[in-house]
Amino acid sequence: MNLRQIELLRAVVRCETTVRAAQELGLSQPAVSNAIKHLESQIGFPLFERVNNRLFPTAEARSLYKDSEPIFALHAAFEGKVQDIKENRAGHIRIIATPPLGYGVLPSALRNYLAKRPKVRVSFDVRRFEHVIESVENGTAELGFVMGLDDDRGLACETFFTGDMVCVMRPDHPLAAKPTITPEDLRDVPYIALEQGTRMGTIVRNAFAQAGAPFRFSVEVRYCNTACVLVESGVGVAVVDPLSPVFSGHYDLAIRPFSPASEVRASAVRSRKRPISRAAEAFLREVRLVAAETATKLAAPELSARYSTSKCHP
Repeated sequence: MNLRQIELLRAVVRCETTVRAAQELGLSQPAVSNAIKHLESQIGFPLFERVNNRLFPTAEARSLYKDSEPIFALHAAFEGKVQDIKENRAGHIRIIATPPLGYGVLPSALRNYLAKRPKVRVSFDVRRFEHVIESVENGTAELGFVMGLDDDRGLACETFFTGDMVCVMRPDHPLAAKPTITPEDLRDVPYIALEQGTRMGTIVRNAFAQAGAPFRFSVEVRYCNTACVLVESGVGVAVVDPLSPVFSGHYDLAIRPFSPASEVRASAVRSRKRPISRAAEAFLREVRLVAAETATKLAAPELSARYSTSKCHP
């Protein structure tokens, strides 16, 4: 099975009809239909079940589709590199981050970076943790930025910020009068939880378990940024990473330390197989500077956070 055949298979799986697959590939419908039949004859087993002019992929076809994802991710990265060379850009870096960093530290670092290097082009995306790690692994992103990395996943990583989770609430909320918030304080108030199974969600649940307090919530969300929006709207209070409420300047929130202290780290990840470019290294330096400035802000009397830079491996 060659790359063109795999591309055709993937198009038909996505589109479910040869007509739409043909439109996507710029081919005629008979050409796609004949190609699928030829492919099935060549490999010796059916790839689709045909029902009412629609094609339903077999388990084998779905498995091939899933396993072909890395191939086309690498192909997309290669095409992107060719385009960069063709356009003779002064520099081009591809970065990707999870929401707490993508909506916080990175925009500030990117502003400073581009002010000094206006000819550099940046591809920037904000995705879920798993997608960030995958993009760095397969080369579609040069640098990834994540919160709560608990292992290096075979990647080179640098922790550029370490702090403790904080509790956020509206300034007029009764809990805003307390210097520190504990799980027991959250027992009888509407609470916005971070989704179970996520890294931030697990950190907070462990803190409740450590304090021996019941974990109850009114609303569950995936991202700390979403929790901050709901808190400002008066839905309840939340425990989030220390960066999200600080960088979301439009939020009118009271921020208080959360006890027991629940540490969270912000890390930059890169492939061990490919050295990052000079342009990417320069951007990483800007990220470190913004993180250091943020740590100073978080060291104010009403907040406690710790900052450090370290390598995951010596």
